[in-house]
Amino acid sequence: MSPLTLLIPVVLACVLLLVWLAFAYNRLVRQRNQVRASWAQIDVQLKRRHDLVPNIVETVRAYAAHERDTLEAVIAARARAADAGAEVADRAGAENQLTRALGRLFALREAYPDLKADRNFADLQAELARTEDKIAYARQFYNSAVQTLSDTVHSVPTNLVAWLFGFRPPAYFEADSGERGPVQVRFSG
Repeated sequence: MSPLTLLIPVVLACVLLLVWLAFAYNRLVRQRNQVRASWAQIDVQLKRRHDLVPNIVETVRAYAAHERDTLEAVIAARARAADAGAEVADRAGAENQLTRALGRLFALREAYPDLKADRNFADLQAELARTEDKIAYARQFYNSAVQTLSDTVHSVPTNLVAWLFGFRPPAYFEADSGERGPVQVRFSG
């Protein structure tokens, strides 16, 4: 056998390996970019939520000025959420605190009939509810993108390419444990 006959299969195998490597790498890059884009959508919706909070607080303040603790808790939670770092776990924790503080703020609505009847408050509350729906959808989309990347990173043989180029799936954006429990419904007489 000539050396050229032995070299052709080796070269062909190397070319095929390089083509597969390029395809696997590009797939990982696309999935990582999808995760980043979906995180950016969460960020947009969270900023929208943060922008609504001061308007809601001011509206409540006009009717329930002596509820200072609740209002300050919401303001502080918003500040923590707005200043949360880029880490998903830190951001999720701060946003979950803001969600709990807003829940306490909206509970005041029942104690103040004038606030409950205020059109501006109702509009702000409806806008916040729409924003919360968008956040939930964006979080679901992000977690799906993370799962897809995670599956690829941990699957054989692409796990070798992921390891070689340092691909790691980010953390999921998880709901607070308090949000996972059953919804409490109370009817007041």
